Amino acid sequence: QVQLVESGGGLVQPGGSLRLSCAGSGSRLSIYAMGWHRQAPGKQRELVALINTGGSTEYANSVKGRFTISRDNAKTTLWLQMNSLKPEDTAVYFCYARAVLPPYDNYWGQGTQVTVSS
Repeated sequence: QVQLVESGGGLVQPGGSLRLSCAGSGSRLSIYAMGWHRQAPGKQRELVALINTGGSTEYANSVKGRFTISRDNAKTTLWLQMNSLKPEDTAVYFCYARAVLPPYDNYWGQGTQVTVSS
């Protein structure tokens, strides 16, 4: 099994920056693609960014150029650097892990709140 714990959320002014982290524990985390999703009140959860086991990345169009996802495989830690934050970035951000080998199990963190407001 895999456990994921997010941290780094908080209140920031528009145009500011935050860096989220996700600490993973368990076995064989190297076979998991990992990413960040977010969910605003009354909205569906959406993919923000993903990094696969080979290091390639994917971003939602709404955050491309502003957010950067990275992973420290040795420390099993995932980061999301968020720059030029906008009020519409306000949401609960969730860490996600997806296995690329059988049994293709998936795991979610509990989420961390990001609020962008003056």
